[in-house]
Amino acid sequence: MTRAGFVALDEELKVLKSVERPAVIRAIAEAREHGDLSENAEYHAAREKQSFIEGRIKELEGILSLAEVIDPAKLSGTIKFGATVTLVDEDTDEEKTYQIVGEVEADIERGLLNIRSPLARALIGKDEGDSVEVKTPGGQRSYEVLNIRYL
Repeated sequence: MTRAGFVALDEELKVLKSVERPAVIRAIAEAREHGDLSENAEYHAAREKQSFIEGRIKELEGILSLAEVIDPAKLSGTIKFGATVTLVDEDTDEEKTYQIVGEVEADIERGLLNIRSPLARALIGKDEGDSVEVKTPGGQRSYEVLNIRYL
């Protein structure tokens, strides 16, 4: 995982523990004061939220404890994990830039491409000027690698 991905997950964990967890505990206490718990929707909603928060905390703690943080700035050469790659679609001439990141930090809308995606797997080991063929759900696509950076 990249340093930025690690920091983002660590921040989410801190917010869950210091803000969300105490807030849901207060909400449960308030709902209990309203009486009969069997028909208390506020209580059940708060308990459900607490269950989600605790599950997410455990998930994040597990991910962060096993994470191997890689600094892309120390890498160079052909495309590998952490590379920021600018591609051009050979059919539409549309340029796109992606950073190849770990599964838990991937977000295609922000240009963070999952290392396990078909496109990332096709790009690994390629160099500037190389062409790649990728089988996507939308059909076969061809891209040319314009630029590789390690930030």
